[in-house]
Amino acid sequence: MAGLNKVTVDDINVRGKKVLVRCDFNVPLKDGVITDDNRITAALPTIKKLIADGGKVVLCSHLGKPKNGPEDKYSLAPVAERIAGLVDTNVIFAKDDAVVGENARRYVSGMNEGEIVLLENTRFRGADETKNGENLSKELADLVDGEVFVMDAFGSAHRAHASTAGVAEFVKETAVGYLMQKEIQYLGNAVEEPERPFVAILGGAKVADKLNVISNLIEKCDTLIIGGGMAYTFLKAKGYEIGTSLVDGEKADYCRDMLEKAEKAGKKLLLPVDTTITKSFPDPIDSEIEISVVDSDKIPADMMGLDIGTKTCKLYAEAVKSAKTVVWNGPMGVFENPVLAKGTIAVAGALAETDATTIIGGGDSAAAVVQLGFADKMSHISTGGGASLEYLEGKVLPGVEVIAEKS
Repeated sequence: MAGLNKVTVDDINVRGKKVLVRCDFNVPLKDGVITDDNRITAALPTIKKLIADGGKVVLCSHLGKPKNGPEDKYSLAPVAERIAGLVDTNVIFAKDDAVVGENARRYVSGMNEGEIVLLENTRFRGADETKNGENLSKELADLVDGEVFVMDAFGSAHRAHASTAGVAEFVKETAVGYLMQKEIQYLGNAVEEPERPFVAILGGAKVADKLNVISNLIEKCDTLIIGGGMAYTFLKAKGYEIGTSLVDGEKADYCRDMLEKAEKAGKKLLLPVDTTITKSFPDPIDSEIEISVVDSDKIPADMMGLDIGTKTCKLYAEAVKSAKTVVWNGPMGVFENPVLAKGTIAVAGALAETDATTIIGGGDSAAAVVQLGFADKMSHISTGGGASLEYLEGKVLPGVEVIAEKS
């Protein structure tokens, strides 16, 4: 997967051609107003390149999870308005509940070079979209006269939907955009051709969410660091008392196997040596709580661990210092609570200070890095939580697989 060998937007000539671009405009909205436009701005380099090259640019994306067909609250109209404020060209929103309807066809057929049409939320088509229906795939391709499809939505690349994968079968040319190119190169190089020492940090709540990631990274990295809620299942697998901490009892044997796998492979697998404990999970999540820190094998039966402890913060920061490549997915504790954010802050701070290539694998870890003010210190923050996890598993992503290889 490393060393991207896919056709990119720099390899194609789009002048005078209609170009369908799958973006990730799944932005947060409050009362119809976009509260974070990072996903829109991340798509701009590709969009501006295609405009500058004289393409007739047709954008599509999903937004949210509409369950009962078209719903106004999931309309991409606010996205069209935001894009119009960021580019120096005509932007038209094709309001069609069928996505490819009368408005879309009329607007696209009348486009001039360098103009933009944004289609309505692809998920308004329900199973046609999410089950990779041939009808929608063909309709999207026909809309751009079967000319060019550019995939630039890494956050949706792990899903084989009509707008991410199916449409590619019915167009003459396919390419990845700049955002996809960057994601695949960083994640691909990290997993397949990392500069060593390569340290992987996994956090988050559940072992079950990262079974294959753990196994694959043990084979690839030099040191694997475990934090977050999943750490307590590993500690239980070692025979420790973990009190009322989150545990996946069915995965204790798996964790034991992973500890043995790491030992046999000569890899370091670091677990918390101490833990921040409290009586119960904070409710609301940012409420004031009383905490204490104990060694990880001394958690009282009536207490729960909700963050790594002070000695573990130092241990993990030290492991990162000598690294040349670091991949991080998942916070070290309940970082939404200021008292339980110390572990996540310590790891983020260590990554910010290292000279290593630092890659944040989307999701909660990306949110934590941004929220804690370390975003500009990281080499790359992935835009796709689920997609980056599947990439770290070693899976081929459907939205990447369908793009043509460079000849």
